[in-house]
Amino acid sequence: MSSSTIETSAAFTAAVVTVSDSSSRGERADISGPAVAGVLEKSGFKIVAREVVPDEQESIQNILAHLSDKARLVVTTGGTGIAPCDVTPEATRAVCDRLVEGVVERIRAESGKKSPMAALSRAVCGVRGKSLILNLPGSPAGATESLQAVIDLLPHALELLDGNTRHSQKLGST
Repeated sequence: MSSSTIETSAAFTAAVVTVSDSSSRGERADISGPAVAGVLEKSGFKIVAREVVPDEQESIQNILAHLSDKARLVVTTGGTGIAPCDVTPEATRAVCDRLVEGVVERIRAESGKKSPMAALSRAVCGVRGKSLILNLPGSPAGATESLQAVIDLLPHALELLDGNTRHSQKLGST
């Protein structure tokens, strides 16, 4: 599998959710969402939705549940820290059937090489039906760097969710 494009017969669909009170109120432009969408598109994902929601657990849960029915990959940006308003991980856990801890462990390990603050991330990755939900930081640089740390894993994860359990020579067995 190439790091620049997805090698599947059809591109996987993706949705991007920006979690931000100020962006949802129109007080600040959403920069992270478009940056994340750009990385996904360059990697062969078809963006089917981009949404902005406030830092409210119920709003986040509702949009994640809705978008996981439309897209195979739902990526959030924002709300993963330790501030009182950061509830994206709780919302994600609430809608997921299972967590995929290794994905965010890899992100934190790679991000930690650039910033010790990466250890403060509470981001999670989980499965809802046949969709994968991945939390990323809110800063454009943090979000895109985090996504790039795991972008090569995502198509294989989605293929596994489809029931394709053949083991890839390149990625190893799961």
